[in-house]
Amino acid sequence: MIQEISEQARVPVNAKGQRLDAVAANLFPDYSRGQLQGWIKSGELTVNSLTKKPNAKLTGGELLALQAELQDVNDWQAEDIAIDVVYEDEHILVVNKPAGMVVHPAAGNYTGTLLNGLLHRYPDAKHIPRAGIVHRLDKDTTGLMVVAKTLQAQNHLVQQLQERTVSRRYAAVVTGTLLAGGTVDAPIGRDPKHRTKMAVVDSESDHGKEAITHYEVAKRFKHFTWVALKLETGRTHQIRVHMAHMGLGLVGDPAYRGRGLKTSELHADVLTCVQGFNRQALHAQALGLIHPVTRELCQWEVPLPDDFAHLVTVLKNHDS
Repeated sequence: MIQEISEQARVPVNAKGQRLDAVAANLFPDYSRGQLQGWIKSGELTVNSLTKKPNAKLTGGELLALQAELQDVNDWQAEDIAIDVVYEDEHILVVNKPAGMVVHPAAGNYTGTLLNGLLHRYPDAKHIPRAGIVHRLDKDTTGLMVVAKTLQAQNHLVQQLQERTVSRRYAAVVTGTLLAGGTVDAPIGRDPKHRTKMAVVDSESDHGKEAITHYEVAKRFKHFTWVALKLETGRTHQIRVHMAHMGLGLVGDPAYRGRGLKTSELHADVLTCVQGFNRQALHAQALGLIHPVTRELCQWEVPLPDDFAHLVTVLKNHDS
């Protein structure tokens, strides 16, 4: 099913000098800025019946006309998949994603994803782009995610992510000893040698995007560190890439390794636990945002998953 969109809005006089895509985002708040930029480029959103570029400057008084089609997600299958719901109202849903669950269907993972489960639990989600998903966690990263249940909520949440007003705190266990907290401010882009991976790259020559990660020591162990991290940006594999860039690979992460670990120095119980940890030790523990309708500050926190908690316990028991 395709949803037909037909809307018009007059550009206010005080918007003189502003970008077309920015003004459109204010005049058509039900849609994300990314959606509107796409419609501007395709000619489905016009200015006085003319096609313009998203960065075109307006003079005020123009008529913006939106004639577009919004695709439902009918190509994706609704599946009865258990979803750990932390919070829910008529506008948003906060879930605690388990390890092993892919967020969005893609090559090799067309079923069993969070999106498939959302379509079953909320049939109306098929009318919302990506079934309301506004950000992602890697397959083997656990923890909190917010999902929009309406177009209006989705647009507001996307805007918050762009403006960096969403607070995301993570827990990780890395190999190596971290002496103090700090910030990694290093652009991330495709690894020029391994195109399936991300890496810290030069921001200009390698199309890197700004990436900022704040970190502090939660607990030091012998040969390992439990780290608390806060994202300022949300690049693909950001924490994994930034920690590896510091020489501190996450326990269980086969893709982004640190400086390596001398296994001969580890207690047998620690070695068994670390080698048996079959995912990256990363957990999205806390989430904070402004509610898209009530405008209240909302915050949620979930405990460490069992495997992560067991890893920490083993490291504590042999921290000498």
